[in-house]
Amino acid sequence: MFYNLRLVYITTKNKQEAKSIGKTLVKEQLAACVNIVEGMESIYRWEGEIVEDTETILIAKTPYHNVKELTERVKTLHSYDCPCIISLQLTEQEGNEEYQRWIIKNSQKQEIDYEVEDI
Repeated sequence: MFYNLRLVYITTKNKQEAKSIGKTLVKEQLAACVNIVEGMESIYRWEGEIVEDTETILIAKTPYHNVKELTERVKTLHSYDCPCIISLQLTEQEGNEEYQRWIIKNSQKQEIDYEVEDI
């Protein structure tokens, strides 16, 4: 079955910010789960300058129907002027289907037009 799931890749200034945003996304059922990866080194151009910085990655697992609201919510919680929030589509015919159903069941903020079997 095709559930239209996404991984939403978000960079944050530190672990504390990632945890705060992640907890909000799960609490508000905008994501079923988030992963936090500390210590990423970033090199990017900002306001005409090359910047080297350490950031923390936040990866949210959610269905497509939550991505727009999740993006807007992250923007309100984030300290950056222009936060990295990128949605990546999952290849759903691969991997653990029970886990995919779990993502749907635990991020049902909006109505969906299909049934998800119990796991």
